[in-house]
Amino acid sequence: MLNTIKNKWHAIVLVAGILFIAVNLRVTFTAIAPVLPLIQSDFGLSSSSVGLLTSLPLLAFAAFSPMSASFARKFGLERTIFVALIIISLGILLRSAGSVWALYVGTVLIGTGIAFGNVLLPGLIKREFPTNMASMTGTYSITMGAAGALGSVIIIPLAQSWGWPIALGLLITAPLFAILFWIPQLKKHDPVMMASRKKSASVNVWKSPLAWQVTLFMGLNAMPFYVAVGWLPTILIDNGVSAAQAGSVHGTLQLATAIPGLILAATLRRLKDQKLAAVTVSLLVALSLIGFIYLPDLAMLWAAFLGFGSGASMMLGLTFVGLRTTNADDASALSGMAQCVGYLMAAAGPLLLGQLHDWTGSWTIPLLITAAISVAGACSGMMAGRNAYLELTYH
Repeated sequence: MLNTIKNKWHAIVLVAGILFIAVNLRVTFTAIAPVLPLIQSDFGLSSSSVGLLTSLPLLAFAAFSPMSASFARKFGLERTIFVALIIISLGILLRSAGSVWALYVGTVLIGTGIAFGNVLLPGLIKREFPTNMASMTGTYSITMGAAGALGSVIIIPLAQSWGWPIALGLLITAPLFAILFWIPQLKKHDPVMMASRKKSASVNVWKSPLAWQVTLFMGLNAMPFYVAVGWLPTILIDNGVSAAQAGSVHGTLQLATAIPGLILAATLRRLKDQKLAAVTVSLLVALSLIGFIYLPDLAMLWAAFLGFGSGASMMLGLTFVGLRTTNADDASALSGMAQCVGYLMAAAGPLLLGQLHDWTGSWTIPLLITAAISVAGACSGMMAGRNAYLELTYH
């Protein structure tokens, strides 16, 4: 009886810890977007400099995601996640310190901590909940979306009351709660099966046309999403929307990204191929971006479309990794390539948009170009969505 109660309590603490980690993977990064106009004004930053601020976490994802599995093997999964939470905490404090250098360095630290969490959390769930992996993954995806949405909605009232440094500094509660629930897990040292070193991959993914089609689908769809995550509140505020309303629209965008996980996961594998699905979700994103330009009064609707389309395309991209490979080593190699290149492409999005805004003085051309990138994503989806496997190569 005592053991049963103890096991139940352990499971509750573990699930709470996982969900609080999920909170940190979204809100600590996205909550800055609604207050970017205030930061830009206080420090006199150009749009290009603000774009760099949005791109830095994505560059950290590209740089540190490939290292995460090695750290987990060496130091243990629980300890590595714990250190990642501490890095996020330090990043939040530094970002709110009140100087430009601290703003940028803190943002890099936050991105580094999130990169580790993004890679290691699915491995943890697979080990701890092998029979309930789909429901746990869905739960943590919804938690990420809901936390991001809440952060975007409340950050403006907090900034208006106490200033943006304190508003962003209050996000420290997210990693602190996660650390509190994670401390009991540090006693565990069970090995986790992370992706292998790809020695036995039968395909050279860097020379495979299909691998590049999957990678481009992920990258071309990630760019518009992270452009919107970084710039949407600023675009809306520049078009006369109140800061609070812009925060709510930004929240809707993030909440909508969780919906595809609830309704599409089971459907995708039953389809003969995924071409129609890939094209549809990419074009939905393009439509929403054009909608922001020509029918801005419907911003909430466009944000919901953009979030749904982006969430679905991300899920499709990850699904392609499994569907287009015949073994775990090839899947691991393709995943590493697609995520590394995809994050680098995503990081270029906010930077390019900021630069285009500086050159043109308006958001119309930048948004039209971003919509064109989504159309290119639909074209790559036509190829990546075919019922095919990576070509066998010898190397």
